[in-house]
Amino acid sequence: MNRIINKVKNGLIMIRNWKHTRIVLISLACFCTSFAVTAAVSKTVRTLNLRKGVGGFETASAPEYAENLDKLLNEGEEVAAGEESTSASAASITYQTYRVKQGDMIGYIADKYDITTDTIISVNNIKSSRLIQVGQYLKIPSMPGIIYTVRKNGETPASIAANYKVDAAQCASVNALSLDSELKAGTSLFVPDAALDWMTRQEINGDLFHRPLHGRYWISSRYGWRDSPFNAAKRTFHGGIDMATGSGTPIYAALDGKVTTTGFNATYGNYVIITHHSGYKTLYGHMSQITCKKGNFVYTNTMIGRVGSTGMSTGPHLHFTVYKNGKSVNPSLVLN
Repeated sequence: MNRIINKVKNGLIMIRNWKHTRIVLISLACFCTSFAVTAAVSKTVRTLNLRKGVGGFETASAPEYAENLDKLLNEGEEVAAGEESTSASAASITYQTYRVKQGDMIGYIADKYDITTDTIISVNNIKSSRLIQVGQYLKIPSMPGIIYTVRKNGETPASIAANYKVDAAQCASVNALSLDSELKAGTSLFVPDAALDWMTRQEINGDLFHRPLHGRYWISSRYGWRDSPFNAAKRTFHGGIDMATGSGTPIYAALDGKVTTTGFNATYGNYVIITHHSGYKTLYGHMSQITCKKGNFVYTNTMIGRVGSTGMSTGPHLHFTVYKNGKSVNPSLVLN
């Protein structure tokens, strides 16, 4: 009987304390659930961050991640002692896009993505860095280098890398080729760590030619279509720029080269043509005086004549034209 009474008492105590006990149990259950959810969420967040870091190379913005990306990538992938490991980035190249904003310069964009200005210029086939526009989209590769177009049949990744003095194995790997793969002329490939030659860089940056006038002047007529100054009803194409200044002002060679033509004609009056490297020529017209001779080799800033108003001219000025492979180009894009 005493045993039964004790059980009843214990039962009453349990019933009396049940409300409190239930609260404790519920709190414990909530804690456990919270712990499990937190752990699951934490794992999910880390997974999402990892995906965002990798996927970021294919989006319009730089990759973002909350933790050390290298640590995340290496978790559970330890390499045994003595074995070599090659990261995927060393064997392949990915691209993302960047939209040019107000105030951007190519150098700033290159620094942001840890590549070179040559890389952005080459990959995007930029002919003049002065023509970059706000809102324009640029391709950004995941490593520095340039695009190379094979010049003749039989070139290989190994020979191309040797010319640029860069790693041949990486050059082949990035382009999914073997070192001795023979390529056809016209084939394009990415050459990691390669750089543009000095002349190409100067040309694209608008620093190739020096200004032929050192004193004060103003542009009286720009390159392109215009109303003819001699016939208001007619539009003509102006193949150079007119630099107006005082008569007799010295004119200088805009780039090293050889004087190939001097003379007079009805359009340009007294004029000089200088032949430069890489298919470039420059023409200087309407001179009052020519101070160089055909066959002379002249250097940048060598005086070649003086400003005048000979030929078809409405006043003293220098007509300056730049030719590339026989075609005129806008001088304003190549003058430093």
